[in-house]
Amino acid sequence: MTASCSSSSDDAAPAPRPVWTNLGHPLDIDAGPLVGPSCEPAAPDGPLIVTGSCVDPELTRPYVDVDERRKATDPATDVTVSFRYVHGGFRDTKAKFAFYFPDRYEGRFFEYTYPTLGTEDALPGTIAFAVTNGAYVVATNNAGGLPGAGELGGYRVNAASAKFSRVVAAQVYGDSARPRGYIYGASGGAYQTMGALEKTEGVWDGGVPMVPGTGNSIPSSMTVELLGLRVLHDKFPQIVDAMEPGGSGDPYAGLNKEQQAVLREATRLGFPLRGWWNYANLDGGAFSAVGGGVRILDASYVDDFWTRPGYAGTDPASSAGTARVRFEADVTALTGDPGSGLRLSAAPTGDLTGADIVVVSGAAAGKTVPLGGSDGDTVTFGDNADSAVTGAIRPGDRVRIDNSWFLALQYYQRYQVPSRDLYGWNQFRDANGAPLYPQRTVLAGPTFTQAVSGGVPTGKFHGKMIMLASLMDVEAFPWPADWYARQAKATLGSKLNDNYRVWFMDNAGHTQPLNPAAETHLVSYDGELQQALLHLDEWVANGTAPPASTAYTVDGDTQVHPAATAAERRGVQPTVTLAVSRVGTRDVRPAARADAAAGQPVTLSVQAETPPDTGKIIKVEWDFDGTGRYPEHSELDKIDRAARLTIAHTFTRPGTYFPVVRVTSERNGDPKAPFGLVQNLARVRVVVR
Repeated sequence: MTASCSSSSDDAAPAPRPVWTNLGHPLDIDAGPLVGPSCEPAAPDGPLIVTGSCVDPELTRPYVDVDERRKATDPATDVTVSFRYVHGGFRDTKAKFAFYFPDRYEGRFFEYTYPTLGTEDALPGTIAFAVTNGAYVVATNNAGGLPGAGELGGYRVNAASAKFSRVVAAQVYGDSARPRGYIYGASGGAYQTMGALEKTEGVWDGGVPMVPGTGNSIPSSMTVELLGLRVLHDKFPQIVDAMEPGGSGDPYAGLNKEQQAVLREATRLGFPLRGWWNYANLDGGAFSAVGGGVRILDASYVDDFWTRPGYAGTDPASSAGTARVRFEADVTALTGDPGSGLRLSAAPTGDLTGADIVVVSGAAAGKTVPLGGSDGDTVTFGDNADSAVTGAIRPGDRVRIDNSWFLALQYYQRYQVPSRDLYGWNQFRDANGAPLYPQRTVLAGPTFTQAVSGGVPTGKFHGKMIMLASLMDVEAFPWPADWYARQAKATLGSKLNDNYRVWFMDNAGHTQPLNPAAETHLVSYDGELQQALLHLDEWVANGTAPPASTAYTVDGDTQVHPAATAAERRGVQPTVTLAVSRVGTRDVRPAARADAAAGQPVTLSVQAETPPDTGKIIKVEWDFDGTGRYPEHSELDKIDRAARLTIAHTFTRPGTYFPVVRVTSERNGDPKAPFGLVQNLARVRVVVR
């Protein structure tokens, strides 16, 4: 048969569905073109608008080349699932897809996206969660992923694959009813999710964008972090200590004028003050992937920065000038494997982080490649160095080790002031609203956002959306979720609550905790995502409204603060408070800090509660030594919405400790559930003499 996407039911909201079983029907799909009107842009030169009934003019001929049984095991939960695996793509393009059909099917699919994936292979955890919950998985390679995918990679391959999956699902299950579908993704995937719901209609029924940025976040959220890392590098221990439990609460104390200004600049752009705890491992996030793009987009910036009034590069009060390295030397030998490095006539000095190797003379004169590292008089080329350039360098050529671009970009956010609704940048305006600094002729952020997702977020989306944001997000920052909520409210007005939720998660980051140390500061947002997808489907299929949006405020420094209690805060995350009793004195009131002698027990008290109708507390774990392993558990008297527990612990050696309690809730109060586990944590300080 010829696959067709033209169906009047594509735009209709589905009714509650029965459970279907994968009966193993053979597929009958030929290589003929899809049938239907061609998708068109809403305006000349605008992005293509994809509907449930139109056909993308560049994705007209789907094919299937694999149809077989497979299994997958989620390493995090040890859940193994079996499914029918169907693989294919669209002829005459790089676009490929993979579908994972469960045996037990409840009429829905989930589709994860990220712009640089470049592969259509879904992760085992993604498959296991979906299959366990009666959903099939749609996965695509985004036409090979950025930067080579072009317009197809933003949302169009995802949309065409989602629509074609319905054709295949109808044959797999012998069920002609339209499957409900949901797209989701984090960071760049959040941009893609927002873009997909704003540039399509009738393709997905909703989506879950996680840890989103604004349309102007790239690269400003990265560059301001790099500025902070350089200027504040020797002050971070005291900044972190001030923000830890029992600290002074004043991270600005002891900083000089420039350091205070830079910390305030980063904070007002949205960097969460508590997020500096991990300063030793921060590197600007995705800066390495986009920094080169800025240099192409705004090639004259570096010269203007170092020569024109108004820029930090010409400001004698700025540390940029003293940090600048422009070291020249002759190449005396090629080192290592061919094209891997150079030996120089002298050893470069200074902080060479982010520096370039600029070829001054020889066959490659005028060319630049990234510096990888240095060891005395030997330097290596960085990742992605152009082999044509490195291969042309010879002994006797002169090179310059130069960090001018890297330093200049650390201030780039000051010269990228967008519209006033993007309020993180309003710190760079005077009392009359005029920019304080020279402004570049192009805003880089919208250009990058357009490349990632096919458009700049507007708040005008189709279907339903549950947006997830993390209060310890040091890459996209928390406040962009508030910004998008405001755009959505401006569009939807009184219907906002019928179509949109935003859930903030405390003590969660931009990514999942990446090492044991991170486990003592951050919790995973996987369970929140899984709950969001299931709530989203219930919202669409049955009209069952999901938990309410998180209640929060945004202060004058662009920091997001959730309401204090679970009933006030809402969302789905449990609230957790931890206190330690003062010991050795008559004052036994719980506090954020306690002093004790080695061998003297301290008592810790935890209170945890879930927002109404969102779940029950199923686990309480403790970490006393900062390893992130949580070896001790508190027994719960019963599974309930709230838990109040105390535990005694004795520290045997002097030092400063930060005991941590981690609390887990589950929607149905099932302690054996592998998915949908929502966590939060709390810390206190114990100083042992």
